[in-house]
Amino acid sequence: MRRVVGWRVRPAGARAVLLILHGGQEASTVPASSWQPAAVRMRGFVAPLLRATAGRPPAVGLVRYRYQGWNGERADPAKDVVAALDAVVAELGPVPVVLLGHSMGGRAALRAAGHQAVTGVVALAPWCPPEDPCEQLAGRTLVTLHGDRDRVTDPAATVDFAARARLAGARVAGIEVAGGDHAMLRRSRDWHLAAARLSAALLGIRTVPPEVAAALELRGADQGGLRIPLPYSRRIINFGAPKAR
Repeated sequence: MRRVVGWRVRPAGARAVLLILHGGQEASTVPASSWQPAAVRMRGFVAPLLRATAGRPPAVGLVRYRYQGWNGERADPAKDVVAALDAVVAELGPVPVVLLGHSMGGRAALRAAGHQAVTGVVALAPWCPPEDPCEQLAGRTLVTLHGDRDRVTDPAATVDFAARARLAGARVAGIEVAGGDHAMLRRSRDWHLAAARLSAALLGIRTVPPEVAAALELRGADQGGLRIPLPYSRRIINFGAPKAR
């Protein structure tokens, strides 16, 4: 049987799970590989996440896609994410799951967010076509991060999707990474720290940064809090703190 989750960390008795979803291509049936650049890039988020959750680490796994592409209406990566979520529930029981996805992986996370195990999504430079549904995010927490110099996926489309998701009943906040590019190489440390700490916050391990918490309280057609500036690394140290046990 094909393994749909590659565990990077799996503590005994883990009470929460983070699944990491890498990017890909618009169309390709080339088999996906854990060594393709998009997958390797996302492994760089594991160590910051473990530091952000020191003493209370969740299980952390990378979703293994069948193919490198989204492939139109087939939406292959989204189906792979659902299979991974089913496998997590079968293996660990009804634990809360947060999805951390980049680019195509962000689109897959958003599409699969209606799964019963998912409590939140952190979407990094997500691919958000205007025709994609958002109703599945009702009752979930969504935080988006997008660089303003991204030339691959559209930051404005991410804001539009986030606004639609809030209108559909999601708790939503959006963060703008000034100078950030699609590959998350510019300001890479800031991307890593913010994604790790926000993921930990959605898992209930760290506090939610005040600006993000305020945005998550907004409802309906209110479009506030969808372009919160990401602090630079010298200030991001206070971007959410560990929760008391």
